[in-house]
Amino acid sequence: MKNIDGLKTDIISGKYDYKLEKIYVDKELLQYHKDRYVKAIDRFQELYGDTEVEVYSAPGRSEVCGNHTDHQNGHVLAASINLDAIAIVAKTDDAVIRIVSDDMPEEMISIADVAECADEAGTTRAIIKGIVAGVESHGYKVGGFKAYITSDVLVGAGMSSSAAFESLLGTILSGLYNDMKISAVDIAKIGQYAENVFFGKPCGLMDQMACAVGGLIYIDFFDKMHPVIRQVPCDFEARQYSLCIVDTKGSHADLTEDYAAIPMEMKQVAEYFGKEYLSQVEPEQFYNHIAAVREKVSDRAVLRAMHFYSEQKRVSEGVEALLHDDFSHFLDVIKRSGSSSIALLQNIYSTKDVHTQNVMVALGASEYYLGDDGVCRVHGGGFAGTIQAFVKNEATKAYKQNIENIFGEGSCHVLKVRPYGGIKVYD
Repeated sequence: MKNIDGLKTDIISGKYDYKLEKIYVDKELLQYHKDRYVKAIDRFQELYGDTEVEVYSAPGRSEVCGNHTDHQNGHVLAASINLDAIAIVAKTDDAVIRIVSDDMPEEMISIADVAECADEAGTTRAIIKGIVAGVESHGYKVGGFKAYITSDVLVGAGMSSSAAFESLLGTILSGLYNDMKISAVDIAKIGQYAENVFFGKPCGLMDQMACAVGGLIYIDFFDKMHPVIRQVPCDFEARQYSLCIVDTKGSHADLTEDYAAIPMEMKQVAEYFGKEYLSQVEPEQFYNHIAAVREKVSDRAVLRAMHFYSEQKRVSEGVEALLHDDFSHFLDVIKRSGSSSIALLQNIYSTKDVHTQNVMVALGASEYYLGDDGVCRVHGGGFAGTIQAFVKNEATKAYKQNIENIFGEGSCHVLKVRPYGGIKVYD
């Protein structure tokens, strides 16, 4: 724990500049983050007074390759990004958790009362209770604390603001009561448990894993209880590339059926072979029986299965390209992933409104503006959300300006791949 006034003085004086640069990668954002931390400390003081504190951080994430493969227990390549949720935290001995998140009302929860409550589904309170219950069920200690949390992870842009929040809470309990000994993998599983059981959203594990573990990571979900996780070395800064996420400003209203149809149709193909997930069906077996499969399921389901199998190979191919320091090959993999999402997965626009195709407009315009200076693909669920582009640093300014002429100021977010997941920043 650190004296709150002393911590603020150290941040302002530049004592921690090097650490912040390591976390957030972009030197141009150093002053932004220093100001952000100081404002968070000031807000904590307003809420809870002068006391010794610790500071924690957990990032948002970006899916790099593996579009709609995690729900079939497939392979994914994901990265933590330099947008995060941070918490100013003080340990208490009253067994009560008090949290204020940005401008939201305070949540106050007794750790003795964290039973699942159906009436709380979909609330922040449910997530907090789920994290506490999950930490306890994994055999770790829990206790009281008071915290002010602020986040710059964009909501609704496919960067997993909820998973960042879950990872942050797990990391706080790891630091305050377990000497930072709860593994990142367990924190991710606890986050998924909280979201699935308490919050009521049947999400996969990719978001929480990318936020908790950090860096660029490969995940094989074949055994979903024991996923294979591997950090993939890649210095995007050394390659002089940035990760751009473009919000196409499409409405997500009435898209639930479109999103749900993808795993449903993939599972229809798997069920033909007596399996639950496509990852349990060998690709050769599928391709040798396409004619018979088409008699039982739609052609779109068949095409989506084709995407799954080719995307599985691309994830592995992309990892190998990076391990062999072949960045141009990696970029080619990303480009081919995007093409497969368009042609086979078909999650670029909703068939309920073929006249509105924000994502496809963004992809088409990006290919024109980028030329040889980058590659692009759909990001996340698709249909009306965001696209992703790896862009040469020297071309990002022009790309941002051109794409924002279409989708509006602030629609293009120039990001960096952050090397850390959930961490204790200061103690």
